Amino acid sequence: LRKSNGDAEVAIVLTNNPQAYVLQRADNFEIPSHIFTRKEFYDTDDVIRLLKNLNIDLVVLAGFLLLVPGSLLKAFPNKIINLHPALLPKYGGKGMYGDHVHQAVLADKEEESGITIHFVNENFDEGEIIHQSKFKIEPGDTLEIVKFKGQQLEHHHFPRVVENLLKKMRS
Repeated sequence: LRKSNGDAEVAIVLTNNPQAYVLQRADNFEIPSHIFTRKEFYDTDDVIRLLKNLNIDLVVLAGFLLLVPGSLLKAFPNKIINLHPALLPKYGGKGMYGDHVHQAVLADKEEESGITIHFVNENFDEGEIIHQSKFKIEPGDTLEIVKFKGQQLEHHHFPRVVENLLKKMRS
């Protein structure tokens, strides 16, 4: 994201997954996109150069499964955030994404779950927490229901958290 006339603007959509639905959404909104390889992400500075050339203020990860390399963290210190579909520090780390998270929450018979928005550091899901929101898990809630409840929180809170972070960066 970059700031534009006081509003957040999606400058580019990056992914390593050529099948990612976000590419279709970017195309629908005429937002540029770029698909990168794992090698390009880890072994070159191509992604950093691309983001720097676009004057990116905030890198926003959602559904991104790769560990962010140190070079990218150094290039954008405290400017990379991630959306995680559970209440960290529980249910975080390598392999804890998407349905895996919700299945683990249900298997452990948790009474609540939620979302976490956090800064990204060198470890999966261990960066400073910016925001958490919870929902109650009712008896009989299925994977689909838990996922839906989490997505409702994501849709409500994620844009507001991003907007607030950009406001803080402006001041």
